[in-house]
Amino acid sequence: MKALKLAYKNVLRNKRRAITTTLLTAIGVAAMLIGGGFADFTYVSLKEMAARENGNLIMSTPEYLNKEEETPMQYGFAGYKKIAKQIRQFPEVRYAVAKIAFSGLISNGDKSTIFVGSGVDPKGEFKVKGPFLQVKKGRVLSRLDTLDNPQMLIGHLLAKSMKADVGSVLTLMSTTVDGGLNAIDVTVKGIVATGVPEVDKRMVLVSIDTAQELLQTDKVSTLSVYLRHIDQTNAMQKKLAKLLPQFRWQTWLDQAVFYQAVRNLYDRIFGVMGIIMLIIVFFAISNTVSMSVMERTREIGTLRALGAYRSEILRNFMLEGWVMGSFGAVLGMILALLVSFTTLMLDIQMPPPPGRAEGYPLIINTPLDLYIMVSISIIVVCSLAAWGASRKAVKKTIVEALAHV
Repeated sequence: MKALKLAYKNVLRNKRRAITTTLLTAIGVAAMLIGGGFADFTYVSLKEMAARENGNLIMSTPEYLNKEEETPMQYGFAGYKKIAKQIRQFPEVRYAVAKIAFSGLISNGDKSTIFVGSGVDPKGEFKVKGPFLQVKKGRVLSRLDTLDNPQMLIGHLLAKSMKADVGSVLTLMSTTVDGGLNAIDVTVKGIVATGVPEVDKRMVLVSIDTAQELLQTDKVSTLSVYLRHIDQTNAMQKKLAKLLPQFRWQTWLDQAVFYQAVRNLYDRIFGVMGIIMLIIVFFAISNTVSMSVMERTREIGTLRALGAYRSEILRNFMLEGWVMGSFGAVLGMILALLVSFTTLMLDIQMPPPPGRAEGYPLIINTPLDLYIMVSISIIVVCSLAAWGASRKAVKKTIVEALAHV
C-alpha cells in the first residue's frame, strides 16, 4: 500500500499532464466499451431473432437438408404430433412446432403472382415469434380456423400487390405431392410485416391443416423445438438425437447465416478499433512516463546510490502507469454507462440495415465480462508502457544518472 500511495503522489507531481493522460485513457476505454456494447446488443438481438424464427433446434429428415425436393414434401415426414408429444416431455422444452414449406401462385381473380408459404401450428407459432412479426391489420391465426373456413396471414407488400385487405378471399394454387395441381380459396385474416421487403413481397402463412389440404399430404417439412433457455441448445440436441436417431438435428446457429456474417464483420471492425485505442493509450502513457523519467533521472540516481534496486524503481514507475490506467478505466466505464443510459432514454433509432425496411433502436449493452476484460487490458497496457518508458533510464549507472541535466 505504501508503494501504491507513493506512486499516486508521483503521478500528481504534474497534475495537468496526469489529468490529460487519464482523460485520454478514459476516452479510449469508453470508445471500446461503447463499440463493444453496441456489438453485444446486435449479437443478442440477431441470436434471439434466429432462435425465434426457426427454433433452438430444427428436426427434419437427412434428405431434406442435403437434397433438393423434386416434388412437394418429397422428404417430409408423417406422424409429427406423436413426435412432438415425445419431445415436449422434456422440462427444457417450451414448444415443439411443426412447419411446412411450400410455394405456388396466389391470385385475386385478375392478377396472379408467386408466393412463398409456410404451414404453421397456430397454437405455438405466434407465441414464439414475439416482436419479429408485426401485425399491421387484422389478427393472427388461431386453432379455430378450420378447413371449412381456411384463413391466412399475408405480407403487407404482397397484400398491396394483390389489392387485398382483411376479409378478402384469395386463391392459392400449388403442386400436390403427386405432381398434380390443386387450388384452395383462403380468407385474409391478417396483414403482417417482417421488416424484410423481399420476404413481405412473397410471404403467406396458413395453418398446417390448410397447407396439407392444398398439397394433399399428411407430412410436414420440419419440427422446430423452442427451449426455455438458448444455452440449453447443445445439451438438448444430444438428448433428442439419442431419442430420435432417425432424424437430423440442426441448431439455430446452423441456419443463422445472417447472424454469423454480422458477427464476423463486427468482430473485425470493433477488434481493429480496440487495438487502435490500446495503441493510442500505450503511446500516451509512454510519453507521460518518459517525460516524468527525464525530469526525475537525478532522483533515480540518488535512489540507486542509497541502495534501491533497479527492480524496485521499475516497479514504482509501473505502479504509476497502473494508477493512471486504473483511474482512466474507472472514468471510461462511467462515461460508457452514461452514454448507454442516455441512448436508452432518448430512444434513438438506427437507419434500416441492408435488405430491411425498418430501423431499430440504438441500445448499448453493458456486459460485465466486457467491462472487466477492457479494464484489465487497459491497466496491463498502461503498466507495460510505463515499464518500457522507464527501463532505459533505470539501466543507467549511478554516475550517469546523477550527472544528468
